[in-house]
Amino acid sequence: MMTEENTPRVKTAIIGSGNIGTDLMMKIVTLSSSLELAAMAGIDPASDGLARAASLGVATTAEGVEGLVALPGFSEIEVVFDATSAGAHKHHDDVLRAHGKRIIDLTPAAIGPYVVPSVNIDAHMHAPNMNMVTCGGQATIPVVAAIGSVAPVRYGEIVASIASKSAGPGTRANIDEFTETTSRAIETVGGAQTGKAIIILNPAEPPLIMRDTVHCLCADADPKALADAVAAKVAEVQSYVPGYRLKQDVQIERIGSNNPIYLPETDEEFTGLKVSVFLEVEGAGHYLPPYAGNLDIMTSAALRTAERLVELREHA
Repeated sequence: MMTEENTPRVKTAIIGSGNIGTDLMMKIVTLSSSLELAAMAGIDPASDGLARAASLGVATTAEGVEGLVALPGFSEIEVVFDATSAGAHKHHDDVLRAHGKRIIDLTPAAIGPYVVPSVNIDAHMHAPNMNMVTCGGQATIPVVAAIGSVAPVRYGEIVASIASKSAGPGTRANIDEFTETTSRAIETVGGAQTGKAIIILNPAEPPLIMRDTVHCLCADADPKALADAVAAKVAEVQSYVPGYRLKQDVQIERIGSNNPIYLPETDEEFTGLKVSVFLEVEGAGHYLPPYAGNLDIMTSAALRTAERLVELREHA
């Protein structure tokens, strides 16, 4: 839901003028009627993101978060998106919280609670810092949660395959944080008892769009109910990530005592259902090529979260 005509838009800022920050900028400028991008901060004065922001009349600085704080209109900014790195985010969080700003974190730093819009968007709307998990988490955790809504998930494993060309320096520097953060969020948001995440940088040419595989081991349940729950959740994610879709029908295999499998790490025998879901995410092409669905789903989730903040404030 968007703000009514003539309602002032909430002023926002982005830290990070790389691929993710620039794509988010284009989404705010072209799609949102409830948010206004007031500033963009980076550390590379020659970055394309800062140049594009300036051409759109957005205030810019190449002095990072300190430069953002020094901008004349900083006091009017309510929400700041951090599209830098997990390592940099800790300092950004300290500075921005001291100034009373709401933070939406697109790095895997996980200082604030995890937010996946289709699963728990309203659960942490009062938190000063909300974390968007990772691209793999945004794509797969809704599916884990959907399966868990029908039958308890004993183990959830996701594999995110992204085009190597879509993985910039920030993504490559955060690989360890990606797997750790996504694994924890599979459990805390997705509801799996145990979670595991794997990321693959695919060097194929031409680049392939993001592909995600979800494997869940869950208690016995009605296969149709499981497939219907997954389909409904995919449709919900599509409402803010149009390029998100099932690659094929949900695969369900019954694991009986005559063909048990053993849980990773514990080697505990498991019987029940193995549910496999195959997804792909095509980017909207606002700034990056359509194969960069991994970046598109992050910026789309962040935009949806910020717009929800505005909706809740208007109805408070």
